[in-house]
Amino acid sequence: MSHPPESAQPGRRGRAAVWARRTVLGALLVASLVLGGTAFRVWQVALVDQRHSADMIVVLGAAQYNGDPSPVLRGRLEHALELYRDGRSEHIVTVGGNQRGDNYTEAQASRIWLVEHGVPERDVFEAEFGSDTLRSIRAVSELAGRHDWNSALIVSDPWHSWRCRTMAEDQGLRAMVSPTRSGPTGEVRTAYILREAAAMLFYRVMHASADITGYGLD
Repeated sequence: MSHPPESAQPGRRGRAAVWARRTVLGALLVASLVLGGTAFRVWQVALVDQRHSADMIVVLGAAQYNGDPSPVLRGRLEHALELYRDGRSEHIVTVGGNQRGDNYTEAQASRIWLVEHGVPERDVFEAEFGSDTLRSIRAVSELAGRHDWNSALIVSDPWHSWRCRTMAEDQGLRAMVSPTRSGPTGEVRTAYILREAAAMLFYRVMHASADITGYGLD
């Protein structure tokens, strides 16, 4: 049995190495395009304000300190209050659990703030479960089912809007977003958009939440 000359062996190894490098570079290029396209969609939806009428206005939770909403949460509550006063819905759903040792949940702190600012207690509903976005949206969906509500106007931060809306739609709700106009800016904004895009891709593939913390946002 004849064998190729030894001089041919490095050529074959070299060609294999070239194809391996091309495969890796191609995979990296595809991954970059997918992440970039997803990040663009995060940015695109962040600019949308779908403040149409809905069965409920949903305020996604953020940090609270012994019943006092953090600046991020207060911004969401002020926006939800504006929507409520504009007649976009007769019901506001506050969302979010608590950390160990907390006296209040995020939902409770939000409800207290809204009532103190003139919203009748009968119009505010709490969904106190959910330590991440997906669990929060599922809690909202369960509450909506009990009240025969089908549509939601979701209030969160701009860069969080697409993922919130997608998760709510996957739970069977007709979901719209009306984001606050606060949130990270500059380099921090870019980093947050990319991380939010990665979280969205994770959700698409795994159907699970990969929530982002940092920059004062949940």
